Amino acid sequence: MAPTPKRVLSPIDRRLRIVKPLIFLAGLYPLLRLVYLGVTDGLSANPVQFITFSTGTWALVMLCVTLTVTPLRRLTGANWLIRLRRMIGLFAFFYALLHFVTYVWFDQWFNVPGMFRDVLQRPFIAVGFGAFVLLLVLALTSPQAAVRRLGRRWQTIHRGIYLAAGLALLHFWWMKSGKNDLFEPKIYIAIVAVLLGFRVVWAGLAAVRKRRPAS
Repeated sequence: MAPTPKRVLSPIDRRLRIVKPLIFLAGLYPLLRLVYLGVTDGLSANPVQFITFSTGTWALVMLCVTLTVTPLRRLTGANWLIRLRRMIGLFAFFYALLHFVTYVWFDQWFNVPGMFRDVLQRPFIAVGFGAFVLLLVLALTSPQAAVRRLGRRWQTIHRGIYLAAGLALLHFWWMKSGKNDLFEPKIYIAIVAVLLGFRVVWAGLAAVRKRRPAS
C-alpha cells in the first residue's frame, strides 16, 4: 500500500503555523498576569476592583485589535490576517466574560435584587451588559458550522461588533466620568473612531465606483 503523500503547506499556512500560537499566547498574557499577581499577593488592596478593571480593559483592547484586522489587511495587502480575526474576537469575549463573572460573583455574590438596584443607580452597568450580550451572540455564531447555517445573515449579525464596541466605550466613559478621569476613554474612542473612519472612507469609495458608468 502506497504511503499517503504529505500535504504541502502554502507559504501562508506556514506563516500562520508560527503566528497563531504567538497570538494565542499574547491573548493569554492578561490572564496569566492576573494569576501571577494573585499568587504573589499583587492584586492591590482591592483585588475585586483590580480584576474587574483589568478584565474590562483587556476586553476593550481585544475589541480594538479585532477591529484593526480589516484595515491592516487592506492597507498591507496581507489577506492572511483575516484568519486571525476570529481568535482575537473570541479573546475579546473571553475577557468580557471574566469581567462579567467577576462583577456577578465576587462583587455582588449573585445578589440579583442588588444587581437590579445597581443597574438602576448606575446605568453604565446596563450598557456594559448590553455589550456583553452582543459579544456573546458573536461568540456563539463564530464557529464555521454557524457561518454555513446562517449564510448571508452571518455577516449582518457580525456587524454587531461595531455596536458592541460603541456600548463598551460608553460603559467605560460613564464609569470613568464618575471619577472625573476621562483620559483613557478618550484614547480608546479615538482609536475606534480612526478604525471605523477607514471603513466609512472605503465604503464611500466603493459606492462612487459602483455609480460611475463603465467607459
